[in-house]
Amino acid sequence: MRWRKSSYSGDTGNCVEAARFPSGRIGIRDSKNPTGPTLLISYHTWRQFIVEVRADEMA
Repeated sequence: MRWRKSSYSGDTGNCVEAARFPSGRIGIRDSKNPTGPTLLISYHTWRQFIVEVRADEMA
């Protein structure tokens, strides 16, 4: 599994990472605590989140 951090994260240290699990679900974690808890959501929920974020950027 490959964890990815947003290119918009910058150098603030306040970042989240996301990875696609073999089950198809998306894992989200705090980049400062990679062994801490991971939030798992469906791929559909993740795509909807991305659509909403992009729509907000356009507003």
